[in-house]
Amino acid sequence: MGNKVKGIAEQLLIVANIFILFLLFFERQWVVPLWIQPIGRMHPLLLHFPIVLLLLALGMEVFRFKPENSANNFYEKFLSSFWLAGTFTAAITVVMGLFLAKEDGYAGNTLATHKWLGIGTLWTGTAIYFFRKAPWYTPTLARIGAASVAIALLVGGHYGATLTHGENFVSEPLTRNESVPLDKALVFDHVIRPILEQKCVSCHNPEKLKGELSLVNEAALLKGGKSGKLFVAGKPEISLLLQRIHLPNDDKKHMPPVGKAQLTDSEQLLLALWIKSNAVFNKKVIDLPARDSLRLVAANLFQTTETPEDKFDFGAADEETIKKLSNNDRTIAPLSLSSPALSVNLYNKAAYSPEKIQELSALKTQVVSLNLNKLPVKDGDLKAVTQFENLQKLDLNFTDITGKGLSELTGLKQLKTLNISGTKITLAELQASIGKLTSLKRMSVWNTSLTPTEVQQLQKTYKNIEFIAGFKDDGSNPIKLNTPQVKNSSMVFDQELSVKLHHPIRGVEIRYTTDGTAPDSLHSPLFTNQTVLKNSTKIRAKAFKKGWFGSDEVVFDFYKNTYQPDSISLLLPLNRVHQAAGAKSYFDGILGTFNANSPAWANNWTGVRNNDLAIYSEFKKPILLSSVGLRIMEETETGIFPPESIEVWGGTSPTQLKLIGKLKPTMPTQVRTHSLLSVTCPVKPQNITYLKIVAKPLQKIPDWHGSKGRTALLLVDELLLN
Repeated sequence: MGNKVKGIAEQLLIVANIFILFLLFFERQWVVPLWIQPIGRMHPLLLHFPIVLLLLALGMEVFRFKPENSANNFYEKFLSSFWLAGTFTAAITVVMGLFLAKEDGYAGNTLATHKWLGIGTLWTGTAIYFFRKAPWYTPTLARIGAASVAIALLVGGHYGATLTHGENFVSEPLTRNESVPLDKALVFDHVIRPILEQKCVSCHNPEKLKGELSLVNEAALLKGGKSGKLFVAGKPEISLLLQRIHLPNDDKKHMPPVGKAQLTDSEQLLLALWIKSNAVFNKKVIDLPARDSLRLVAANLFQTTETPEDKFDFGAADEETIKKLSNNDRTIAPLSLSSPALSVNLYNKAAYSPEKIQELSALKTQVVSLNLNKLPVKDGDLKAVTQFENLQKLDLNFTDITGKGLSELTGLKQLKTLNISGTKITLAELQASIGKLTSLKRMSVWNTSLTPTEVQQLQKTYKNIEFIAGFKDDGSNPIKLNTPQVKNSSMVFDQELSVKLHHPIRGVEIRYTTDGTAPDSLHSPLFTNQTVLKNSTKIRAKAFKKGWFGSDEVVFDFYKNTYQPDSISLLLPLNRVHQAAGAKSYFDGILGTFNANSPAWANNWTGVRNNDLAIYSEFKKPILLSSVGLRIMEETETGIFPPESIEVWGGTSPTQLKLIGKLKPTMPTQVRTHSLLSVTCPVKPQNITYLKIVAKPLQKIPDWHGSKGRTALLLVDELLLN
C-alpha cells in the first residue's frame, strides 16, 4: 500500500471513528432517511470482510515479535496493511449497523450487546493499529490485544447470528426432539412450534422484533404484532399468517422473505389446519378426532403403530395428482398413516364454486371424508358430491342447502355420517330422503327448524341413526350471548345512513345508546333497523334474550364525510411498513381495525415517523369546509401516538393557500388501552378549492414511556371532510 494511499486511509479511519462517536452521542435525535436505509441493510453483507481481515491480522500480530518476523520488512508492511484494511472496513460496517438498528424491529439486550461488542472490536483494533509501534507496546500487550479483539469478534458474531437466525440456530439440530412418540406429541409444541422456530423465529423474537411480532411462545402468538392479530382461530381464510405465506415470492410482504428458507407444502398445510382447528396449544395430537385432518397429517411426523379403523379395498391415489389438486382453498390429506383413503376440506367462502368439488373427480375412489362447512353450497352442487363412491362422512353445516337437495345423496351407499346443522331443512323433506341413506349412522341437525319433538320423532322412527340436536334453548342452562354485528357495507357516509345491526341467534333483542351511556335491557332503546344517522355517531350496543346472559358491550363508530376530493396526493413519503393503498386509502370508506387478519388493515393504515404526513387535495367545484378529521390509531404500548399537531391549509388558488385551522391533540399521560378514534380540527366555514393537510408525528415520546425521546409512529386510515 503506497504511503499516500495509506495516509488517506488512516485519515478516513479517524474520521469514521469520530462520526461513530457523533452517531452514538446523538442516537436518540437522528433518524435514517429512506434513501440511506439500503446502505444500512448492507451491514450483514460487508461484515464478513473485516472479520476475515482482522482474524488474519490477529494471527500475524501474535507472531510479529519473533526475530525472523520482526526483521522482515515485507512481513511488517503486509501486517500493517491487514490491520488498516480490517479496521477501516470494520468502521464502515459499524456505521451500517447503526443505520440498520434504527429500523423498526431491532431492539433488546441482544442488539445492544452485539452493537457494543462490534464498536469495541473497532476501537480496540484502531488503537492497536496506531500504537503498535510505540516503545511500550510489548509482546504481552500484543497478545492481550489480539485475544481481546478475537473474543469480541467471536462473541459479537454470535449475537449477530442470534439476531439474524434466532437464539437456537446453532444448537437447534442437537436439541430438536425427533423421538417423541405419537401418544405423547402435543399439537403446538411438537408440530407447530418446530415450523415457527425453523422458518420464522429468526426474525420474530424479543431481540429482533420485525413488525413488532414475536413468535417464541403462546402469549406472543396470541398478541400479534404491528399489523394486528396473527390469526383468527377457526378461520384460516382470513388469517394474516396464511395470507403472508401465500403471497407471491416477489411480494415484499411475502413470508418468509426471499433468501430465507421457505415453508414446504406440508408445513403450510399444517399451519392452515392448526388455525382451522381453532389454534389449540395444549392438546395432544391423539386427542383430536380420529379423522381430523390435522391429526392425520401430523401423525406422519411421529413413529406410530396406529392402523386405520377401516380396511379399504381400493388403492392409493397418485401423489402428483394429490399435490396438483391441493391449493390455498382446498386441503387433501390421508385419512390415517399409510391409508389410501383421503380426507378433503374446502374453505375460503369467497373463492368457492361447484367446480371446486367437480375438480376432485380424479380422486373419486379415495375420498371418504368431505368437509364443506360454511360454504355457499346449494342443492344443485350436491350432484358433484355423488361422484365419491366411497364417501363415508359429509359435512354440510351452515351451507345453503335445503332438505330437497338431500335426494341427490341417496346414491352414496357408504355414507355413515351426515352433518347438516344450521341449514334450512324441514321434517317432511328430511323424511323423504333419509330412509334411502341405507348406511347412515349419525346425523347432526342442531340449529335447524326441527323442533325437539320432531327430532325425537326421527330418533324413534330411525333407531339405527343417532340424531344430534345440540343445544336446547329452554332457559335451563343460560349461556352468554355473543355481541351484535353491524351489517352496513361501510360505516362512513356522506349525507345520512340507515344503521343495520344484526344478531345471528333468533329472538335476540339489541339495545343501544348514542349518548355515551352503557345500554341495558330495560331503559335503552330497542334497535329496530329504523335508526338513521345524519352526523358522526358512536353507537354502544348489547344483545339480550330471555334465558341467556346478556352479551358484552360493543361499540360501533359511524363517521360522516361530506366531501370527496377529485384528486388527492401525498407530498411526503409514507413509512415503509405502512403504505396501504397510498393516498387512495383516505377516502375508500373502509375503516381500519386492530385485527391484522381483516383486509381493512393491509388496505387502510398509512403511517409516518421520519417526516410529516402531508396530503394535498383538489376539488373541481368549491366546497364549504368547516372541519377536517383524521381517524387514527392510538397504541401507546407500542409507540403509536396521536399527531403532535394538525394544520389545515386551504384556498381557491394552489399558490395562495392560507392556514385556516390548527389543532394540538391532547396527548396520553400514561400507557392506556389501545383505541381507534378521530381527531377533528375545526375550520372557520369558508369555500375552498385546494386543500393541504399536514399532521406531524409526536417528535419526542414522553419520559414515562419506555421509548422516551424517540419519535412516535402516526397511523391514519381515513380523512373526514365536513
